[in-house]
Amino acid sequence: MRLRHRDGQTIHLGYCTNVHAGEDLPEIMAQLDACAVPARRLLGAGRLGVGLWLAAPVATQLAADPGAVARLRDNLDARGLEVVTCNGFPYRSFHAPVVKHAVYQPDWLTPERMEYTINLAWILAGLLPEDAARGSVSTLPLAWRTPWTARHWAAARQRLAELAGRLAAVHARTGRLIRVGFEPEPGCVIESTAQVATGLSGVDTRYLGVCLDLAHLACAWEEPGAALDLLAGSGLPVVKVQVSAALGAEHPGQASTSAALRGYAEPRFLHQTRSAAGQAADDLTEALDAGLPGPWRVHYHVPLHAAPEPPLHSTVDVTRGALAVLVGGDRPMCDHLEVETYTWSVLPPGQRPSGPAQLAEGIAAELSFTRDELIALGLGEAAVPRGPGDDLRRQGMEVH
Repeated sequence: MRLRHRDGQTIHLGYCTNVHAGEDLPEIMAQLDACAVPARRLLGAGRLGVGLWLAAPVATQLAADPGAVARLRDNLDARGLEVVTCNGFPYRSFHAPVVKHAVYQPDWLTPERMEYTINLAWILAGLLPEDAARGSVSTLPLAWRTPWTARHWAAARQRLAELAGRLAAVHARTGRLIRVGFEPEPGCVIESTAQVATGLSGVDTRYLGVCLDLAHLACAWEEPGAALDLLAGSGLPVVKVQVSAALGAEHPGQASTSAALRGYAEPRFLHQTRSAAGQAADDLTEALDAGLPGPWRVHYHVPLHAAPEPPLHSTVDVTRGALAVLVGGDRPMCDHLEVETYTWSVLPPGQRPSGPAQLAEGIAAELSFTRDELIALGLGEAAVPRGPGDDLRRQGMEVH
């Protein structure tokens, strides 16, 4: 979906397809048909943005075949879908039975991470709508925090300089600007906006910046206004925002709250837990077993529109506060907004979609919630330029 800021800029809003497990093109298109297309219809949107997640093997194949990228773009257009951003954080197997720390591998000390990210940049340059100002790729905050030494920092800075140079080559060859945003996350080398401002100081900000995940911002107990002021002062652009909300608990030591939290402790994803006083655990089960004092915020993306049942809550107020700073002013700080609730399949059973139709309804509800929040901040819905697939859809011939 597209919205128009009061200064005339287009704000792109979509959802991240890392919620889907497919890792080859037929699976990806089948899941978009099952969820993205129905969500677009439910929203009444002429175009729906998808933040594309491509596992490394399919990214390698596509980057080597510009014709395949053009066909993918045509197939997306025929479905009323458009891509301005890619999620380059998970490398592959994001829906394996156990992911946990594996999601941080390969990290930015490896050539594999570089090649994957550059492959996504080339692909995205071929997928961008003609009128899109730029594309964005989100990536991990360098690495998990251990081991990490001064020698690792020196190697990482060399990688970042190389990355900027290779993105400049994509820009020169294609005419399309692709920027990479590093995403602060609890437990990683870069956890907070202060750490990203320090850790990325001196990078080429034409091509490198920050991906701000609002659930991670909440888990770091950062106040949105102060955090964004710090980023603005550092000169680092916010190239992408992941619109998300974390799980919260005021009194985790109480029996009812602890029992409710146990319902969210699951084996696939890592759920870093932070207390207001700064105590930390690397996973929710660890925090529960250790009796970490509350209140807590837990790195567990919960649906934006549906608050957890009491005594738990979500950090959607942090999400609202951050959006107000990001796009509520005279000029937007970012034009790529991506709803990223990848945890639908591991929610407690009573909240979990029973199939693709219910998942599509949930995705549409989150996007509708976000669209309403943005309109309340003064944004308007933007007209979407027609694409080649519009006539087919109008005639009831939408591709499946």
